[in-house]
Amino acid sequence: MRESTAEGTFGVGGQDASGRGRSRGRRAAPKSADTTPTGRRRKAGARRRPRAGAGPLGAALAPAAGAARTGLRRLRPAYPRPGRGGWRRWIPSWRQWLGVCLYAFTGLSCFVAIAYAVTDIPDDLNSFATQQDNVYYWADGSTMARTGWVSRQEMPLEKVPPKVQGAVLAAENASFYSDPGVSPSGVLRALRATVTGGETQGGSTITQQYVKNAYLSQDRTLSRKFTELLLALKLDNQKDKKDILRDYLNTSWFGRGTYGIQRASQAYYGKDVSQLNASEGAFLASLLKGAGLFDPAVSANNRERAVERWNWILDRMVVTGHLSAAERATYTKFPEPSATSLAGVPGAQTGYLVEMAKAYAVKAGHIKESDFDLGGYQIYTTFDKGRMEALTTAVQQAQKDFDAEKRPETDKYARIGAASVAPDGRLLAVYGGPDYLKQGFNQANATTIPIGTAFTPIVYAAALDEGVVRTRGKARTPVSPSTVYDGNDQVAVQTPEGPYWDRGGKVVKGHNDGDRNWGQVTLRQAVADSVNTPMLQLGLDVGLDRVEAFAERSGLLASSLGPRIPTFALGENSTPSAIRMAGAYETFAAGGMHTDPYSVRSATRGGAAVPLDPPKPTRAVSASTARAVTDALKLAVTDGSAKTAARARPGTAGKTGTTAANTAGWFVASTEQESTAVVVYRMALTDLIPLPLTGLGGDAPGTPGSERAVRLWSDYVRAVK
Repeated sequence: MRESTAEGTFGVGGQDASGRGRSRGRRAAPKSADTTPTGRRRKAGARRRPRAGAGPLGAALAPAAGAARTGLRRLRPAYPRPGRGGWRRWIPSWRQWLGVCLYAFTGLSCFVAIAYAVTDIPDDLNSFATQQDNVYYWADGSTMARTGWVSRQEMPLEKVPPKVQGAVLAAENASFYSDPGVSPSGVLRALRATVTGGETQGGSTITQQYVKNAYLSQDRTLSRKFTELLLALKLDNQKDKKDILRDYLNTSWFGRGTYGIQRASQAYYGKDVSQLNASEGAFLASLLKGAGLFDPAVSANNRERAVERWNWILDRMVVTGHLSAAERATYTKFPEPSATSLAGVPGAQTGYLVEMAKAYAVKAGHIKESDFDLGGYQIYTTFDKGRMEALTTAVQQAQKDFDAEKRPETDKYARIGAASVAPDGRLLAVYGGPDYLKQGFNQANATTIPIGTAFTPIVYAAALDEGVVRTRGKARTPVSPSTVYDGNDQVAVQTPEGPYWDRGGKVVKGHNDGDRNWGQVTLRQAVADSVNTPMLQLGLDVGLDRVEAFAERSGLLASSLGPRIPTFALGENSTPSAIRMAGAYETFAAGGMHTDPYSVRSATRGGAAVPLDPPKPTRAVSASTARAVTDALKLAVTDGSAKTAARARPGTAGKTGTTAANTAGWFVASTEQESTAVVVYRMALTDLIPLPLTGLGGDAPGTPGSERAVRLWSDYVRAVK
């Protein structure tokens, strides 16, 4: 029994299950060992199963299996850590920390690489980055007005002085030309500020700032910052550094409602960026850090900050090599910017000027209106600031006599239009209305008021140039200033076939102002004294078609000329504007050469000139005819219908204009410097029907409206230097 027990407990050869040797005489098992027949059979079965590694194949596979189990154990993280007690079991080892960091770095690198590959630079920039304003200038180069909801003007980099560029680089990104478009240290500071909600930190490169300005929003979020970095890297790889700097300078916010360094230069120093020096450039560069904190016009604290940063930027420019120490030493006085900003939205009178200049620039420059509205144009107008002020003052002084509340029947809807044109066609001054923002209707450019007898010098010029025909079949007969016509009232108008009959079957007769009979008068006197009947007949003798052609050559628009009936010669049905009438009279003053009035002398965009097709002078009438007409107009001022004008400016050549229904009072006159047309009338803008001027401003009945026009013109030319 003992031997059986020992054999059942130990294997052959005296080894136990683990292979260690045992003494044969040692007790085999405790008393509790299973010695039943069933137990012995189970033990025997156990002896019959081969042990691991038994046999040749098992011996060969055993090491491999063990190695596999060991590798699996190594791959599986031993976490919580064995052999550690309490909270120490949960602290990863340095190997585990290293593994986590390696996994995270690899994953992040793959994510960034994929994100960079799929990120494209947007085709469309932010709306304000493409929108610009159009700036209009007076004839002397000073700013008149700007239009557009974004105050920005693009300028090529070569127009920005190198030292001004250096000031920006020294202040914002000294390593701009060598960095990859991003600043790691700046990124970390920005991320920390974004996560913690702290104060925004500097450190973004110029490329990053441009990307944020041009493509992204100003939101402080991680996703926006991440996109900014990717776009900055890609933009730096795809775009030239100078182009990035140019675009940055053209889109950055500088305060005072301006974007871009060009508009900033105009807002703070009243000049183009090309005229800035290093000291002024250093101040503008300081605004990039926060215009609201460094504009001296805001507060005394702002000025202290501005001076401090200005000094720092100049010193920094020496360090970065953009400024020599010797030149830095010369900048000891802070370049005080102006207290005022840019001229704003056009209003009052400038609104009318801007509207005319835009229309002319689009037409003469062959610019699409949609392109013009995108902005970026600099429009240099012909308008003289001093003359504009003098003309506006004269009109406002004349309007003081109008009182629509006390005299609604005579003064309501009273209006004045006026314009001055230089001998070469330049528009010098225009009075368009009380306020462009309230009334867009331009009273100086309106073609709604009959010109009246101010038209007769054109009839006179046509007769002197073309001659007349009084008998059918006869050749044209020359006339001269001394040719005599019947100046009596109620003279019947004659054609080569006989009297001229109207559609009602009545003979058309001429009518002089005041029913006056002048007797036989020369054509020169008829023009000077505004005698109607000779001019009415002269128009038919010349031929109304020829008179019309002369009017168009003198600058009047065909659309403003009335039907060719006898009263056409007296301007009863023709409605040229004050601007066009001033241009027509300038034809005579310019020796018969006419140049259409124009309002823009030059235009640029982005520093490059915009080609314009300016009007060219053309021969309208012969020089001898122009001299004869001018002589008659001078007589009108000295001895004729416009005597009161002689006291204002000796040597003036001018003519009054009235209509049969007294619905308009004109005075058109030329001096050596300009021709000016003034019209006084009454008209509601709802129906555009001229109303009589009788009793206007308390005038006695029978007072022609042309007297007010003469007085207004006199006040204007006295004020013009």
